[in-house]
Amino acid sequence: MKKSPVERFRQYLILEKSLSVKTAEAYLHDVGLLDEFLGEKKLENVEISDLQDFAKYLQKDQEVKATSQARILSGVRAFYRFLVLEGTLETNPAQLIDTPKLARKLPTVLSVPEVEAIINAVDLSLPEGHRNRAMIEVLYSCGLRVSELITLQLSCLFFDEGYIRVIGKGNKERIVPIGSTAQKAIRLYVEGYRMSLKIKKGDADIVFLNRRGGRLSRVMVFHIVKELAEKAGITKEISPHTFRHSFATHLVEGGADLRAVQEMLGHESITTTEIYTHLDREYVQSTIALHHPRY
Repeated sequence: MKKSPVERFRQYLILEKSLSVKTAEAYLHDVGLLDEFLGEKKLENVEISDLQDFAKYLQKDQEVKATSQARILSGVRAFYRFLVLEGTLETNPAQLIDTPKLARKLPTVLSVPEVEAIINAVDLSLPEGHRNRAMIEVLYSCGLRVSELITLQLSCLFFDEGYIRVIGKGNKERIVPIGSTAQKAIRLYVEGYRMSLKIKKGDADIVFLNRRGGRLSRVMVFHIVKELAEKAGITKEISPHTFRHSFATHLVEGGADLRAVQEMLGHESITTTEIYTHLDREYVQSTIALHHPRY
């Protein structure tokens, strides 16, 4: 007996796309909402007008928020892309549905003095002081994600050449330049505190370790950043990712080529990187508003 399109879609998401069962079920929930709306009409017989009516139904009848509408319609599009991929349909009827316009939330960015204040808040008299300073320097100097920071390997540091090799999302590698200040901070940590640790089996190549000689957790890095920000008197809501946003924004403000910033951040799409041009415009506008006598 042939499986239903929804069941085939579920298998595709889990087996082919390697999504978790929970994520796959979220997609199926979105498709289920459409199926319920269509009533007797089969999902594979849907027309663009049906999908437009469904979008209106979500917005007006169900009063679904714009963010949830966008997510549901994204799940529906994925379902019909799959039906095209497997040959059930020739074209994707969901391709032309308008997605609700979402207000884009701009990320929090630190100023250069704020970054310096956080770095200077590190107590270098503590055993882990040089490690914490090196982590902040690397987050800001290289724009790493926290997951990339805690898995950074000694064998991926190429200081003579001035770069590090980073393993990003989907195990994709990229080369990122590293400045002399961050290099010096890593050397002080590696040649000092790190050498005093009894390193756990399997973590010998990991750069940043906890006091028990194992790799740091994301939560621990988050805690360290929050604590340093408080000591520095920073009132903004920040996380380790804030240094990545600050890294990119300061590069764009300085005139860096957007494609180069995209490559250093490891973004698949230039569209993701373009948010930093918007942040730059916001910065320029706020600067004019603050300093121009006739603004």
